Amino acid sequence: MTVTRRGLLVSTFVGAPLCVLLAIALVIGLFLTTGRLPFATGATWFTVTKVGEAHFSDEPTEPFFFLVVGNDGRTGDKVTRGDALHLIGVNPSLHSATILDIPRDTGAVIPGKSGTDKINAAMNGGLELEAQTVAKLVGVQIPYAITTDFDGFIAMVDGIGGVDQTVAQDMNDPDGSGAVFTAGASYHMGGDTALRFNRDRHDMPRGDLDRSGNQGTFIVSALAQLRKNNLGAAGTLKALATLGAHAQIQGLGLADLYRLGRLALSIDPAKIRNVVIPVGSGSGTQLQLSGDAAGLFADFADDAVLQTH
Repeated sequence: MTVTRRGLLVSTFVGAPLCVLLAIALVIGLFLTTGRLPFATGATWFTVTKVGEAHFSDEPTEPFFFLVVGNDGRTGDKVTRGDALHLIGVNPSLHSATILDIPRDTGAVIPGKSGTDKINAAMNGGLELEAQTVAKLVGVQIPYAITTDFDGFIAMVDGIGGVDQTVAQDMNDPDGSGAVFTAGASYHMGGDTALRFNRDRHDMPRGDLDRSGNQGTFIVSALAQLRKNNLGAAGTLKALATLGAHAQIQGLGLADLYRLGRLALSIDPAKIRNVVIPVGSGSGTQLQLSGDAAGLFADFADDAVLQTH
């Protein structure tokens, strides 16, 4: 599928995080078996970076947060926007997680800039600045961030053999995103089909807010698919080593990578909540936080799960 309108691109690359984390675990297994790491031996599908001096402990018991960014880059682009923003909190003690879906037009303070801007503009300064901006908005520390682009998302979904996704609402946007799906039906989506599902906003009642929620739902479905595939040790190693061959790693060591992978494997999809943050109209095209956003962020920040929201 060819996408010609840049603004409609990639608010959608959200299958990445769980693929990435599981890829990491298996790549470490490959290293232990062969003594070789296959990073960056093929086209880059995703980038994982450490943010600042944040540290992930050996046996995490405290809440842990990481940011997933779908950027709007195409081949050769140097400056991108963070059009799909999903902050994932994991509570290892409760074996639970929460995904906060952040609409791309949310107004936010970007470190180093005056006033506010759309939160997706922080990606112009790189993945670390986008993570710092989201961290400031929500009030949490984000030790790691992950990003992927249009081609990377398609390749990763295809790389794991597709994802089973149940569609909650009718989608009929053949001339925009290309999404045409029936509410209540389940589809096994390859990369191109998954992109259509994740891009659709034109026929959604709440537009980009519903699209952000669907993206979070797809993250959960991707994890469920990887667990369902149950490839066995050899098959899983092969599949995820393939993903690892397309990873760009910045500021992380083998220990960090292993711990991230182990954390992802411990999450039960049934214990993951997916919530779009409350926003409303604001100045210009920026969306302002609305309702009890401050209370929701506090509820999320204290233990990475929502208990009163």
